[in-house]
Amino acid sequence: MTTPPNIKKGLKKRTVEQEIKCRTFISFSVFFLCLTLGGVLFFKIYNQPQNEDNLQPILRKGLRANEKLLSLFFSKKREAKSFKKSDAVTKVRVNGDVGMDGNLDTTWRLKIARKPGDTLVLTLNDLKALPKTEIVFDFKCVEGWSQVTWWGGVRFSDFMEKYNLVPQMGMKYVGMITPDEAYYVGNDMPSMLQPQTILCYEMNGKPLPQDQGYPLRLIIPVKYGIKHLKRIGVMYFSNEKPKDYWAEQGYDYFAGL
Repeated sequence: MTTPPNIKKGLKKRTVEQEIKCRTFISFSVFFLCLTLGGVLFFKIYNQPQNEDNLQPILRKGLRANEKLLSLFFSKKREAKSFKKSDAVTKVRVNGDVGMDGNLDTTWRLKIARKPGDTLVLTLNDLKALPKTEIVFDFKCVEGWSQVTWWGGVRFSDFMEKYNLVPQMGMKYVGMITPDEAYYVGNDMPSMLQPQTILCYEMNGKPLPQDQGYPLRLIIPVKYGIKHLKRIGVMYFSNEKPKDYWAEQGYDYFAGL
């Protein structure tokens, strides 16, 4: 079928410049439409009432879905990249100071609640008597910065086995609290048993500084910095999620890398 001559004469082929203008108009129209729809969706979600952990329910559901997916594929064999000690920074950035008021002295003790009414109390020397493990990795903060840092302490799994906490290893979570109870975290047990996770008492080959969690902090390389609790005072185990300081502020509970 051919186009009638009178119609063919009325058709004009667009120039390159006209074609560019047409495509540009269409592109910008689609862009602003998507931008408008995105803005409407954002404010609809933003204006929803927040739940008890300062986050809109639909966003918390999304974070929980991500947690289930990441947990499904998590493997203790998956390790954070290791670096040489010479790669570690000498001036380690301080990631937060909640729960760090005042200086601790030698009266500090680590309290491990094995079960209700059964608390194990340990000194720093008790922990130092165990085999030492060192880790040099890229410490990552949710604020967007990272540093290659060098830490030393006792592997968490070695600690659990040494002090007959094998039954507790079968539980889902580990909770930790600072001595003043101002800061607290909850971590899933598989991440805690990952071989790079340590109860840390050294930084750059020296005792931890006060502002880095002296005398004992957690280093868990498969998590963001908000999960590396400083100045551990109490440790306990649970099949329910322990309370978590930053999750209560709206952050991701799992906080995995």
